[in-house]
Amino acid sequence: MKTYILKRLLAMIPIVMAITFVSFVLISFVPSDPAEVAIRVNDAVATPEAIELTRAELGLDDPFLVRYVTWVIKSVQLDFGHSFVSKQPVLDEFLRVLPATLQLAGASLLISMIVSLPIGILSAVYHNRLFDRVMRTVVFLGTAMPSYWIALLLIWLFSVKLNLLPTSGKGEFKQLILPAIALSSTYISTYIRLIRNNMLDNMSENYVLYAHVRGLRQRYIVLKHVLKNSLHSCITAFGMTIAQLIAGTFVIETIFAWPGIGALCVSAIFNRDYPIIQAYILMMAVIFIVCNLIVDIINYSIDPRTRKGLDAT
Repeated sequence: MKTYILKRLLAMIPIVMAITFVSFVLISFVPSDPAEVAIRVNDAVATPEAIELTRAELGLDDPFLVRYVTWVIKSVQLDFGHSFVSKQPVLDEFLRVLPATLQLAGASLLISMIVSLPIGILSAVYHNRLFDRVMRTVVFLGTAMPSYWIALLLIWLFSVKLNLLPTSGKGEFKQLILPAIALSSTYISTYIRLIRNNMLDNMSENYVLYAHVRGLRQRYIVLKHVLKNSLHSCITAFGMTIAQLIAGTFVIETIFAWPGIGALCVSAIFNRDYPIIQAYILMMAVIFIVCNLIVDIINYSIDPRTRKGLDAT
């Protein structure tokens, strides 16, 4: 186990370096001069003297590789510079909005698991019967409808027509309901289909037939054996969903005016706040890589078949 984890950690280094290089190149070669942008976002006059002074302060006059290495070294120390708009450290800006995003992502993940798990199990048990056919139609519609469209429908129904829930803001529990449902809608459809298909595959295995021959009850076989074996392959999807929820909240946060990381990134893009954008790209990439590593370690620990395959590589 220790050897496997060490190998994976070492393998992460070139991946992270490649991501830092690509993100730095993309920001470095944008048409706008970062020094001029930093001046204009604060409604100051971008005179040649002010631009030259700002370029010196930001280190933009240094060669490309010097600026890249400096940025990487500071990023490792969690120093991502200062926001052009607020003048605050970028890390402080992210820490300020991170709890809101984690709250929204956690609620969405909880809703996804609570809804998809029983429906996925029942769809597999009642395969090709009325319940399964209805759920397959719902899953098809849920997969085809993007989350922003579902968010607008929820606002129209529960806020405009029924006047039950607020359309925006953060502070009260009811303000969390609509964005959490909208964000989880896509993942619910994916999980239902994944759990159902995995359980159907396992229900055709010989060990299930042998369990029936032994006289075990259907409910015991499904919950004790089939569900347990089916969830192994779902762990990867659940693990990567955490990263996707954190990184993919910007649309929902913008629609519901939810003050999270996604809304911060959208605001940074409109204001050309390059330090925020660079840090966002790097942080989201690291979150995806770390979540992938955690999922692989869990699979390595609990599934002997995965362990043999990874050891062979």
